Amino acid sequence: MVEQDSKQRVVLGRVSGLFGVKGWVKVYSDADPIASILDYSPWYLKLGGCWQPFGVSQGQVHGKGIIARLEKCTNRDEASPLLGADVAVDRDQLPELAKDEYYWADLIGLEVLNQNGEALGKIDHLLETGANDVLVIKTTDKQELLIPYVKGDVVKEIDLVKGFLRIDWDPGYLGE
Repeated sequence: MVEQDSKQRVVLGRVSGLFGVKGWVKVYSDADPIASILDYSPWYLKLGGCWQPFGVSQGQVHGKGIIARLEKCTNRDEASPLLGADVAVDRDQLPELAKDEYYWADLIGLEVLNQNGEALGKIDHLLETGANDVLVIKTTDKQELLIPYVKGDVVKEIDLVKGFLRIDWDPGYLGE
C-alpha cells in the first residue's frame, strides 16, 4: 500500500464498471480529451483509504468511455474490488500549466470569498456545462451554491498559497 499527500496526486477519473472476463475495467475519465487518461501509468487507485499503484497494460476508447486492463488484474474477480475507486496520477506526470491556469483538483477545497472578504463556503467540486465550468460551493449550513467559473468577470482572484478564490457575484443570486 502506498499513502502520500493527496496534493501530490490529481484524480482524473474513477473505475465505473467491469468489462469482460479478462480483468478489464470501465473507467469514467474526467481528463480532456477523455482518452488522455491512458497516457499515464501508473494509475493510483484509492482502495481502503490508501492509494495503490496499478500499471496500465492496455486501454482504449470504447463507446463514450474508456476501458483498461491493469497489470494486477487478469480476471473479473481480481478487477471487481476496484469498482468505484478513484483513479489518480502523480502531479508531476501532468503537463505544466500556463500562468493563471489551474487543474480542477487545485481549486477543490478553496475558501470562496465575496468582494467584501466574507466567506461563502468551500469549493466542493466543479461541473462542466459546455458554455463554462461551474463551481459547486458548499456553504457552512450545507447548502450548495452554483457559481460560473468565468475568470475576470466572476472569478476575480485565485490564491492557492493562501487557499482562497475571490468572486464578484450579485448577492441576489446567492439567495441573500
